[in-house]
Amino acid sequence: MNSLPGRAAPASPSAPGALSAWMTPLEITLLGAIWGASFLFMRIAAPQFGAVPLVELRLGLGALVLLPFLWRSRAAFPPALWPKLALIGAINSALPFILFAWAAERAPAGIGAIANAMTVLFTALVAFLFFGEKIGRRRAVALFAGFAGVVVLASGKSAGVSVGWAVVAGGLASFLYGVGLNLVKRHLTGLPPAAVAAATLGCSALLVLPFAVATWPSQPVTPAAWTSAVALGVLCTGAAFVMYYRLIARIGPTRASTVTYLIPVFGVAWAWWLLGEPVTWTMAVAGATILGSVAFSQRGGAR
Repeated sequence: MNSLPGRAAPASPSAPGALSAWMTPLEITLLGAIWGASFLFMRIAAPQFGAVPLVELRLGLGALVLLPFLWRSRAAFPPALWPKLALIGAINSALPFILFAWAAERAPAGIGAIANAMTVLFTALVAFLFFGEKIGRRRAVALFAGFAGVVVLASGKSAGVSVGWAVVAGGLASFLYGVGLNLVKRHLTGLPPAAVAAATLGCSALLVLPFAVATWPSQPVTPAAWTSAVALGVLCTGAAFVMYYRLIARIGPTRASTVTYLIPVFGVAWAWWLLGEPVTWTMAVAGATILGSVAFSQRGGAR
């Protein structure tokens, strides 16, 4: 996996380049399916665990999966760096995870999956507002369209009940992702990404632990909820981060970020297939609007 194709023999059907040609789309699709499933698992587990205990399990299990990467690079993490890691972990992991889990208690899984797509646009907005980066006309138009999609999404109902507050929670979580990604870019560049993920998840787990203990469910939790919680931490957090960073190392962050378009699609599809959640017209219109705005915002950068 760490070989350099540029130094290999001329390409052939069995050469690494030919293998990557079909492996990369397959891995991006698989990653989109895994991250899309995270909203399904939250929808199953959050009503029984509660948002905070579920997120504690997610953070702790995810950190354990990634711990070998942190141990291997431990010399790059001096004590003075850990307060910064804890702050970024709270912004980029703990709080967004809690908000999405809270939304999953109150709205279909697809709602959070669609709102999550705003992360790309919020990252650009935060860079413009707080870090002096130019946003450009294309991204400004995309932001306007994306916000319009969020308004449409918030106007919908599920089983006759408004999902507006769940959309607000998902939008705020995506905004925090945007803040966190900008902080990682500016303060943690040069550190091994998988080790950074392990450190921030671990710090977040310690921060959330007292609140999780205080709100731990008093009633027994079903095996389905436990299975979903474990899958959320091990598969959708720990293993998915490993896959994502491997993709970034091989094809670069721009191409790897195309997984953004697949997460809402899989999130809605999993919930429809396995939970029987309906796909409403507001979800369809909002999803198309938000994903279209994300695609429009990235066209110039891709070229």
